[in-house]
Amino acid sequence: MTAPRDPHAPVIVVRDVRKSFGEVKAVDGVSFEVQSGEIFGLLGPNGAGKTTTMEMLEGLTGPDSGDLLVLGLDVTRHAVAIKERIGVQLQTAALYPQLHVSEVIDLFGSFYERRLPTSRLLDDLDLREKQAAQTKNLSGGQRQRLSVALALVNDPELVFLDEPTTGLDPAARRGLWDLILRLKADGRSVLMTTHYLEEAEAICDRVAIMDHGRILDIGTADELIGRRFKEKAIQFDTIATIGDASLAQLAHVTRVAHEDGATLLYTADVPATVGALLDVTTASGVEPDNLLVRRATLEDVFLELTGRALRD
Repeated sequence: MTAPRDPHAPVIVVRDVRKSFGEVKAVDGVSFEVQSGEIFGLLGPNGAGKTTTMEMLEGLTGPDSGDLLVLGLDVTRHAVAIKERIGVQLQTAALYPQLHVSEVIDLFGSFYERRLPTSRLLDDLDLREKQAAQTKNLSGGQRQRLSVALALVNDPELVFLDEPTTGLDPAARRGLWDLILRLKADGRSVLMTTHYLEEAEAICDRVAIMDHGRILDIGTADELIGRRFKEKAIQFDTIATIGDASLAQLAHVTRVAHEDGATLLYTADVPATVGALLDVTTASGVEPDNLLVRRATLEDVFLELTGRALRD
């Protein structure tokens, strides 16, 4: 019988974990911890290693090397015990299309010794009106909520969500954000993967930025931004006739970057830089279209770390 877990100890510990598939290093020396009661996000593009990391923590695939602890237990030695205490969001394709919503919840609840009542999950996930609907007839947002209901059926301490809002419209996505925040309010810990920057900023307590199997930095959104940017960004549609060398010489510009057809000028003195930019564009007979000023974001952090936008 295992000793009671220290409630102040991390719910997840990953130490120098590596996993390769042939010549591809899917996870290349990843280390991080998730604290009890926090929403921790793995942020990065497709192929960054987020899902592979998640699957190793869930016990679905083994690491080549390194240590994985979930709720104080070694995943490689205590996978069965861990699975009783965690919730894993299923991909919607795994749902039984002919079964009713309540039947699917009942089925998955039968897999566990401890389970929440189906009626409570229907209410908590706003699925009561769809309890008699076949899962194949649910909307995208309803299927995602059902997937989360199945992850909660065993009343888990720790919930794993892999790209939970992919493919949803903005309203359904924000509905899932509210649900994830409720999980935290209920005292659960959440590890989620995402490639949506606004999602990571909106709901994650801390974020690990991943790319090419490595973690590039970890922190709150404010910490990640603050380590690299004290300036604001002036953004406008890229002007082909004005090169970066000229833009870099404008008053108070600290760096020049490009993102999705736009040019970004980072500056600590917005009025002076905007004035200088307008002087240059006027002299060239052009105008900076879609000119705006914004604070630095996680997109800027990712661009700084990798040299490319997350959407590339």
